[in-house]
Amino acid sequence: MKPVPNSFERKIMLRSPRSHVWRALVDAEAFGQWFGVALEGRRFIAGEWTQGQVTYPGYEHVLWNVLVERVEPQQLFSFRWHPYAVNPKIDYSQEPTTLVKFELQDYENGTLLKVSESGFAHIPDVRQKEAYYMDSRGWEEQLSRLEHFLAETDRAREREGG
Repeated sequence: MKPVPNSFERKIMLRSPRSHVWRALVDAEAFGQWFGVALEGRRFIAGEWTQGQVTYPGYEHVLWNVLVERVEPQQLFSFRWHPYAVNPKIDYSQEPTTLVKFELQDYENGTLLKVSESGFAHIPDVRQKEAYYMDSRGWEEQLSRLEHFLAETDRAREREGG
């Protein structure tokens, strides 16, 4: 059987200024809106855990829990989490985490966003393949949701004159 890769990377060209993309990533409430997690009143602070109830249909039973690792303004945001930790009967707290990184670059009329997740080699064998597959596929959908969120917020800003 082919081993699961340790990491993957997704890229998306967003037609929003870097500052708008950055805000959608590091403003916890904005992040929660497109990602599907209730983060009202929460903040992302390096070295601290952030939790919220998942609001994405079918996963409302999941508590989203990340350890914010790095916040480098307008360039890099990263956190650690337990990949595809969705079974309420399993305590994932003793498992290793994976590292999710968001990297931003100016690109033509917008922003190039790279999202990578690494550390799958350390996930228990019984969960490794499913966690890799679900997160890899999940980030494709989440980036599409982010793109839609940014388009909506940019249109709202234009209507408000700012």
